[in-house]
Amino acid sequence: MSSLPDVRLETPRLWLRPPRPEDFEPFAAMSTDIEVMKHLGGVQPRAVAWRNFAGMAGSWSLLGFGMFSLIEKATGRWLGRVGPIRPDGWPGTEVGWGVTREAQGKGFAYEAAVASMDFVVDVLGWTEIIHCIDDVNERSAALARRLGSTRLRRAMMPPPIEVELQVWGQTADEWRARRAALRS
Repeated sequence: MSSLPDVRLETPRLWLRPPRPEDFEPFAAMSTDIEVMKHLGGVQPRAVAWRNFAGMAGSWSLLGFGMFSLIEKATGRWLGRVGPIRPDGWPGTEVGWGVTREAQGKGFAYEAAVASMDFVVDVLGWTEIIHCIDDVNERSAALARRLGSTRLRRAMMPPPIEVELQVWGQTADEWRARRAALRS
């Protein structure tokens, strides 16, 4: 078995790391939660969840980046996936998020997204960061605004999704300026 890159980001309450086999069960459970998945492509049967999970790991193997598994430091619980994503045909270099119902509303997605934004700008050298958000997903739009992103354009997602979404985002320079303001 090939190993994934040894990348680990730390925030005050979280570890962000590439997915591991033990993350699949909570990932699969999240994939069946109607409320969580309504803006993430819909509920997925276990076999489809496995392909998506394997795609996250494959992105790390092929590209050296991918969505992180989000681990709560205090408990070791898997809380979701957050981070860089750019499948073939994607509308840009995205930092995306999806967290379990239990993790929602506690600031975990924001905390992890900030660390991920730093990672894509400082390590990957991305010049633009986007977030693909469904028109009616007010929680994700609020998170994008909190990160300093604005609505940039609309885009059609590639097959098999084929849904038109809002693309929110900002440049790396805008993120650096915001990050500096947050730290001062």
